[in-house]
Amino acid sequence: MFKKGILVLTIVLSIAVCAFAGDCNNENFYGTYTRVDAPTDVMGDGAVIHQYVYSLVLAPGGAAYQYWTGLNDYQTTFGTGTPSVGSWKCREDGKLVVTYLLSSFAPVGPDAYIPYPDVSLATNYRTTLLFRVNGKNKITRIQGRTRAYSASDDPTNAAGGTLGALSTTHVVYNRLIADDSDLTAP
Repeated sequence: MFKKGILVLTIVLSIAVCAFAGDCNNENFYGTYTRVDAPTDVMGDGAVIHQYVYSLVLAPGGAAYQYWTGLNDYQTTFGTGTPSVGSWKCREDGKLVVTYLLSSFAPVGPDAYIPYPDVSLATNYRTTLLFRVNGKNKITRIQGRTRAYSASDDPTNAAGGTLGALSTTHVVYNRLIADDSDLTAP
């Protein structure tokens, strides 16, 4: 009897774990996920090394937001960009699709019209990413593609702009989990 009970419990738990793994349709993946870029030599001479972080927020109701900490690094010298704002949905196969819009700004001035260095809208982008849900604390980007639009074109037009190459590089995002251990440390 005991062996039969353990067997039934093992089967039930296995089914529950398998039903969750790789499927975004269960709604247990909401939250903030991060990935860290490799250290970047910002100036190209080894003098300034920065570590940038991507934070992807997936909210109930389909809102998606991604921020990259490198956006404002040396903005008047190299330009800058906006956070990525968009939406997500689950495909029938359990994979997660995220589409967002963002813009980049290029340095301008100083000149006769702009007395100080500044930035100006250069390009709009529409990016679509496909993720595999690995479990409740990890998702993996398995495909991505971006359309580029001029500053005067509509980036919400899914057929407009210039379609970039398909990326199939896998990138892992891990859930950022609230932790109070710093508050209880000596």
